[in-house]
Amino acid sequence: MKTKILSIILAVVMVISTFPLAFAAEAETVILYTNDVHCAIDDYAVLAAYKAQLETEGKNVITVDAGDAIQGEVIGSMTKGEAVVDIMNAVGYDYAVPGNHEFDYGMDTFLEIAEIKAEYEYISSNFYHLTSNTPVLAPYAVENLGDYQVAFVGISTPETITSSTPEYFKDENGNYIYGFPAYLGNLTDEILYENIQDSVNDAIDDGADFVIAVGHAGILGSKDGWKSTDIIANTSGIDFFIDAHSHETIESDIYKNYSNEDVILTSTGTKFANFGVLTISEDDVSFELINPDEIYIDTMSASAKSVYNTVKAKIDRYNEEISYLYDEIGTSEANLVIYDSDGIRAVRKRETNAGDFVADAYRAVTGADVAIANGGGIRAEIEIGSISRKNLMDVNAFNNSMCVVEVTGQQIIDILEHGARKCPEVLGSFFQVSGMSFEIHTYRESPVITDQIDNFMGIDETKERRIQNVYIGNEPIDLNQKYTLAGSTYVILQGGDGLTMLDGVKIIQQEGLPCDSEMLIKYFTENLNGKITAEQYGNPDGDGRIKIIDTVSANTCEHLCHNDCFVPQLIWKIVCFIFKVFDVQQYCDCGSLHY
Repeated sequence: MKTKILSIILAVVMVISTFPLAFAAEAETVILYTNDVHCAIDDYAVLAAYKAQLETEGKNVITVDAGDAIQGEVIGSMTKGEAVVDIMNAVGYDYAVPGNHEFDYGMDTFLEIAEIKAEYEYISSNFYHLTSNTPVLAPYAVENLGDYQVAFVGISTPETITSSTPEYFKDENGNYIYGFPAYLGNLTDEILYENIQDSVNDAIDDGADFVIAVGHAGILGSKDGWKSTDIIANTSGIDFFIDAHSHETIESDIYKNYSNEDVILTSTGTKFANFGVLTISEDDVSFELINPDEIYIDTMSASAKSVYNTVKAKIDRYNEEISYLYDEIGTSEANLVIYDSDGIRAVRKRETNAGDFVADAYRAVTGADVAIANGGGIRAEIEIGSISRKNLMDVNAFNNSMCVVEVTGQQIIDILEHGARKCPEVLGSFFQVSGMSFEIHTYRESPVITDQIDNFMGIDETKERRIQNVYIGNEPIDLNQKYTLAGSTYVILQGGDGLTMLDGVKIIQQEGLPCDSEMLIKYFTENLNGKITAEQYGNPDGDGRIKIIDTVSANTCEHLCHNDCFVPQLIWKIVCFIFKVFDVQQYCDCGSLHY
């Protein structure tokens, strides 16, 4: 029944986000969609009212979420996602896809939500039981909308394993029993594409006239091969792709699929900056992103107002439960930033003053020599003015447990190298630091070797390291010396963000430590006496702990180790080998350290 329109026509009409389709519908159908809400619950009431208004007008309405709804602020972590699920039930969602943060409360908790507590259906074509090689959730769902049928195919990023907690996907013996769709050792891009393609084909065989992929995949900062654009380019049959994970705001971009046909991709941003409206009418399809602040409830029907008030009352009750967290506990003279002016998450690609503050809190509270904080775990900015507990808890919204471990200088170097492997691209495992400083030479190809899900597997010794001139305090790092390192249990002990170089590390302290958000509060109230000063944290770019060098010319050293000619380079490699044999750190007389 589905008729593909000529690409040239589609390209012209999509300038205004509308294009003709060849089918007749009994009534207009509207797909409402959200993604990466991250517990920004207040605007669910607006969405519920908008949905009710459309239904009052006789439209078919389907509401879907593309993942990362139940984690990201205090209300999520305090209720293990249940408050958000309760509100989504009240809105009347039909389908949702598990994003990586749906698993942050553990596998058992997510499965209980999906199987019992959510009144909407979680779908995912590639979330699998590895022991039986069967999908955990329904791969897709087909909605009968009168004269035509629409299928929703769920897609979860395979990055979920390391961007959530790897332990949650294993059995008690440490064996992976859940994957996306396969792991360990045999997850390839091709397997992912084939798995999704099979689900798309099955949906079409079940009568779907249109296929909408609801994918927690992303583009910016997502792993090559697993981006939504990669999935589109390597599959056929998907008509529209509702995207998530990278927090991008995209009303309707066109990408070519494997068959050189047009697929329209859309994404709403994050934290309810918008919700999406995909409208299918008798002769066209349109896309629109709507800011909830631009919806006027007073102009709606009585039934829409009633729905708004019902959902808002539920939201207000949850907000009242955490109202004590809004009490002022101090002030800030500085804006602690995590975003660049263009909305890109700077804390995932360079030093920021928010990153400095978080890492300083970890080190100060634990007394460790050094501390690391993954950029992906720093979720909110601090503005000049009054500071509440909730402000600080939203910065570290996941309530991660903390630890102090003993590591070698070599392990610290490897951690930093792994975190900087994509710089200057954004990466959740880019590390903000305290107690140390270093350079990242981004003009060099990363020497880090990873497996399919970005676990650290080693260093390619034929490549120069990006990380140079690491100092612990005021002293050059000693690769053989032992240092105490503070950070989240998720990163250091559970393999989060792929830090396998710390497997079996000696634990100095774990029991009795406050969680990450409580460390921020303790540091702020006790160490800073309730005041973030402009003197200490006033520079948005931080205080110079991480120096990014993006061109070879930035390094003016002309000594042997930096000479580009073959013979000097060969001599230097021989010298390095001798140093390695005798376990001597490699210094150039320019002052550079080599690892």
